[in-house]
Amino acid sequence: MSTSYFVVPVATHNTLVEKAFAHRGFNQKECQAAAQFSAYASWHGIRTHNAIKAIHLDHLFGSEVGGCRPNATIEKKNTRFSACEVWDANFKLGQATAYEAMDAAVALAEKYGVGMVSVDNAFHYLWGGGYVMDVAKKGYIAYTNCTAAVTEVVPHGGKYPTLGTNPHSWGFPTMDAVGFPIVVDWATSVIAMGRVQQFQRENKPLPPKSAVDADGQETTDANRVKALLPFGAHKGYGLSLINELVAAFIGGSLPTIRCRPDPTLENEKQAPCFFFQVIHPEALSTGVFAKGRSQKENIKAVIGDILGHGNEKCLLPGQMEADAARLSEANGGLLFTEAEMTAFAEMASESNVGPWNLGDFKKIEV
Repeated sequence: MSTSYFVVPVATHNTLVEKAFAHRGFNQKECQAAAQFSAYASWHGIRTHNAIKAIHLDHLFGSEVGGCRPNATIEKKNTRFSACEVWDANFKLGQATAYEAMDAAVALAEKYGVGMVSVDNAFHYLWGGGYVMDVAKKGYIAYTNCTAAVTEVVPHGGKYPTLGTNPHSWGFPTMDAVGFPIVVDWATSVIAMGRVQQFQRENKPLPPKSAVDADGQETTDANRVKALLPFGAHKGYGLSLINELVAAFIGGSLPTIRCRPDPTLENEKQAPCFFFQVIHPEALSTGVFAKGRSQKENIKAVIGDILGHGNEKCLLPGQMEADAARLSEANGGLLFTEAEMTAFAEMASESNVGPWNLGDFKKIEV
C-alpha cells in the first residue's frame, strides 16, 4: 500500500526551522544546528525525531520552562586525562552541543586513537543515531548514549517508572564494505510512548509485555498505560541502567525528577547527561588479518560471512536509513506526510515565516 508524501527542499525546510528556533530566542549557530540535524534525520527517514519533535521537546522541557537556555555557553572543565573532555553544557540546545562534542571527540581520536566527551547539564539531542552515522561517514567508530528527558520505563520486575527510554547508538565506517555506515541505534523500551499515543488514537491493542497500568500490571490497553517495559526483560533493563549509571558518574542526579521544573528542588539537578566516544579504526588494529587481508577487506569478509549461508536477505542496521536517503536524493528533498506538513504550517504561523501552503510542494506516492 502506497503512502503520499510532500517533497520539501532542504533549504526551505532549514529556513523554517531556523526561524522557528530564532523566534524562541536561540542564536544563529544554535538555529543552524537545529535545522541541520532535523534535515539530516528527515533525509534518512527518521520520522520520530525531526523538527516537529524538536519544537515539541523545547515546548515541554526546553526554553519555555528553563530546561534549555538559548545562547548558553559550554564550560569545559579541567581534567588530567589527555584523551577526555568533560563539559558543563549549561542547558545549551542539545543538537548544537552534540555536534560540538562529536567534533571534539573526533579530534581527540585522531590524536590519541580514542576520544571521549562527557556532558553534564544537557538538553535532549534527539536522534543519537544521526551523530554516530555522521562520524562513521568520516571514517571513525562512534558511540553515544544519553539519559532521556523523563522516566517512562519500569525496571524489570518492578512497577514504577524510574528509567528513561535511554537510547544507545553505535556507528561503524562500513561504506567500503556495504555502501553505508552500519548504525545500531535503539531505545531500551519495547515501544515508544508516542506509539502508545498512536494506538490510543487508532483504538488498537499494544503488543504484549510492552507496558503496565497504574497498578504496575501488564496491559495491552493503550488507554490504561502508565509506563513502559524494557525490551528483552532483564537485558533491556541492564542496557537502560547503563545510561543512568554513566550519567551518575558524569554528574547527573535522580532520574525521577529529571526535566520536571519544581521550585522545591532548588538544590537538585534535573538535566540529562550525554556521553560520546570516538575510536580511530587504526587504534584497534593488530595488523594480523587472515590471508593477508587489509582491515577494510577483513570487515567486508566478516560481514559477507554473517550475511551468507542463506542469510542474504537479512537487513543490516542502517540499511533502512540508507534506503530512505536514496529516496530523498531521488526526489530532491525531504519527504513529509500531510499531518507533518500541517504541523510545519503551524510552526510557520507561530514563527511569522509566512504561509506554508501544501499546494506549493510536489506530491509523490511511495
